[in-house]
Amino acid sequence: MRSKQDMPREKLKRKGAEALTDIELLQAVIGSGGRGNDFKQIAKNLSSSIDKAGIENLTIDDVKAIKGIGDAKATIVFAALEYWKRKFAKKPRPLIDSAEKAAEQLDFIRRKKQEYVVMLTLDGARRLIKTHTISVGTLTASLVHPREVFAPAMEDRAASIIIAHNHPSGSLDVSDKDRDVTRRIKDAGELLGIKLDDHIVIAGDGFVSAML
Repeated sequence: MRSKQDMPREKLKRKGAEALTDIELLQAVIGSGGRGNDFKQIAKNLSSSIDKAGIENLTIDDVKAIKGIGDAKATIVFAALEYWKRKFAKKPRPLIDSAEKAAEQLDFIRRKKQEYVVMLTLDGARRLIKTHTISVGTLTASLVHPREVFAPAMEDRAASIIIAHNHPSGSLDVSDKDRDVTRRIKDAGELLGIKLDDHIVIAGDGFVSAML
């Protein structure tokens, strides 16, 4: 049977936090598991949930869904994670709440000699999750299929997306092909529950929306 001094909180007091494993650190935050609950297993399940969702996307409901964690413990755990994110995590992800801010993130395709189709995945607060290059075409054409767009969007657990492509010709005219791509991506997104916020065409020093 494990002695009291080997318990995570006692171990932390004696040896310091650096001596604890990741699971033991979570055990120290959780405390006891309550009657009938193994708090080491609870910590493992919590660690798995954090890894699966990503600390940026984890919700308090994700924490409360773990057997053995009630409202009180979920509040403590989630508050501790949120404090760490605010103080020590990477700087907040950009808020993309306008076409202008989206275009700033997409400036890298502006001078490309080939047609690049890229996507910004956004969370529910419209903060940038990740930028994906979907396809690289020729000077005149690039093929885009909803499958190629929504596979990474679903992996990112995106609430919405912005797609964009450049016109190497420098023209900001929205073509029939551009409108067709917009329509197909928008329709597919409605079925999957991932909203298409905008489709931006970038050329020269400007940009224009190809949304219908």
